[in-house]
Amino acid sequence: MRRMLMALAMVAGMAGCAGIDVQEYAAETPVLDLRSYFNGTLDAYGMFQDRSGKVVKRFHVVIEASWRGDVGTLDERFTYSDGTTQQRVWTITRHDAHRYGGVASDVVGEAQGEARGNALRWRYVLALPVGDRVWHVDFDDWMFLMDERVMLNRSVMSKFGVRLGEVTLSFVKRNAHALP
Repeated sequence: MRRMLMALAMVAGMAGCAGIDVQEYAAETPVLDLRSYFNGTLDAYGMFQDRSGKVVKRFHVVIEASWRGDVGTLDERFTYSDGTTQQRVWTITRHDAHRYGGVASDVVGEAQGEARGNALRWRYVLALPVGDRVWHVDFDDWMFLMDERVMLNRSVMSKFGVRLGEVTLSFVKRNAHALP
């Protein structure tokens, strides 16, 4: 009986890891083109919730984004509810019609992204200062373009496969006329 319960627990755990493939959204519209959406000035409003669901931090981000061919720069300036500020500058490279890579000073290695339909799945490791230490935490971001101005983002933050919390963001493009 004990072995059967262990086997069931393993199967249930493995099923939870399967997840959704970004390809599931290939037919969804409007189609997300990162070069079009992340071009110009955007505002993002977000919060971080710990694994219990408690909102730990709220923030506003102003993003100045531009592209030269297949290479984009996203200059993100965060203002947190406690008054602290932070800056992250992403360099995003479009590898092909669906795949992107990205680097930033606090990202370990290269972020990997895949866009299909209205969705982008963006995965990376962030070097996150916690007290006197720096933790390398995994981010699994899902972004969904709602219309020409609004995109929603839900990120799960984990370490060693253990969910630490979630980040929820809404992006709002200031000038929607920049889209083709």
